[in-house]
Amino acid sequence: MKRVFIRGNVAIAEASLVAGLKFYAGYPITPTSDIMEYLHLKLPRYGGLAVQFEDEIASINAIIGASWAGAKSMTATSGPGFSLMLEGLSLAHITETPIVVVYVMRTGPATGVPTRSGQADILQARFGAHGDYITPIYAPSSVQEAFDLTIKAFNTAEKLRTPVILLSDAVIAHLWENMIFRDRDEVEIIERKRPNTDPSNYLPYKPEDDGVAPMAEFGKGYHILVESLTHDERGYYVPTTEVQRRMIERITKKILLHIDYVYEQKTYLTDDADYIIVSYGSSSRTAKSVVNDLRARGVKIGLLDIKTLWPLNEYAIKKVCESCTRIFVLENNIGKFVWDIQRIVRDIDVIPVSIIDLDLPDPDEALKVIEKWL
Repeated sequence: MKRVFIRGNVAIAEASLVAGLKFYAGYPITPTSDIMEYLHLKLPRYGGLAVQFEDEIASINAIIGASWAGAKSMTATSGPGFSLMLEGLSLAHITETPIVVVYVMRTGPATGVPTRSGQADILQARFGAHGDYITPIYAPSSVQEAFDLTIKAFNTAEKLRTPVILLSDAVIAHLWENMIFRDRDEVEIIERKRPNTDPSNYLPYKPEDDGVAPMAEFGKGYHILVESLTHDERGYYVPTTEVQRRMIERITKKILLHIDYVYEQKTYLTDDADYIIVSYGSSSRTAKSVVNDLRARGVKIGLLDIKTLWPLNEYAIKKVCESCTRIFVLENNIGKFVWDIQRIVRDIDVIPVSIIDLDLPDPDEALKVIEKWL
């Protein structure tokens, strides 16, 4: 364990090495290109390989293939690149392939301002691909969390045999901060379950009691069919309602069964709070500043900082908010996460504090909105 001073994207790259990354595939895009550049230099020293592909479509398909070959795999992109990856994301879900996608949000729509920040892409990250699925999504609000949640993303992918998204933004990507660096022997590292049955009896999509099927890898003597069509536990295409239901239940319920592991949130001064600000990612930094300002004036207000944007632990959110009289949702977009909080906490006023800013939402601007409701 040691204290280092680095920027957010480097923290993500370093954390991926600690987690056991062995294959990176990507295409340059602001504001994530330095992740790929950093891994081109360092990943070979850890016995891995970093490759620049011709586009984002090839990149996500490459990491899916590498994962089936037994390598922990990752790509990184921003909004326009993630749009191109969505078909591959669906493929990873239906084949239950553990991969990590680092998605660093920038200003849009379209090209927008490539070097500046925003949080307008949270619904694309959650729902952009086609079909029924649940993608665990982690959102860091500091360089330390960029490091810690990258490791958590790999662990979740391997534990639950699922794609996972680390949803950062341009503020966190380029922010320099002190953080605690922990090596492999100082953190929990989870490896995927391997089959212990005879290859002739192996069913690649038959879950065990925890809802997760052991995953064999290519070249180990197991006969594996990795099928993009609706398939049964053998991996064979079976176009029936019964098999479709069973498959969708498998890939969604295994996430929900482990909601206590997947979901994370942090609280700040919420124990006696009459008011709660809910926020996530870089906007949580603004929210904390607002809380400190209002606390100094005697207002009992606290912060609920959501780290897992999907799936949400509705009970945990309600528990924090149950004693407050009003909730404010601060985010750097037109108001998107506020819909979730309004849906979850129905008997308390939920007020959007939606501020579009190319950097962090301005604390004074947020205060003006919140003070009208105090």
